[in-house]
Amino acid sequence: MSFDYKRMIKFEHNIGANEKKYRLYGGAALLVISVFTASILLLVVGMVLVGTGFSGWCPLYSGLNRNTSGELDTPAE
Repeated sequence: MSFDYKRMIKFEHNIGANEKKYRLYGGAALLVISVFTASILLLVVGMVLVGTGFSGWCPLYSGLNRNTSGELDTPAE
């Protein structure tokens, strides 16, 4: 498996609806926990999860050519 840097800068939606929900809920939970525990690591991870869940684009998924949105990456006929 190779990492494609050129594909990483294309902002194509690559996160599906279910994964968006999981990322948003998990990220929100980590943000709330980080407020009470004063953990910077939980805050950063929570912000990344909420950001990627909200935008629908994950740069790591783009680099690894992974797509969970259900949309096929085939050209239109």
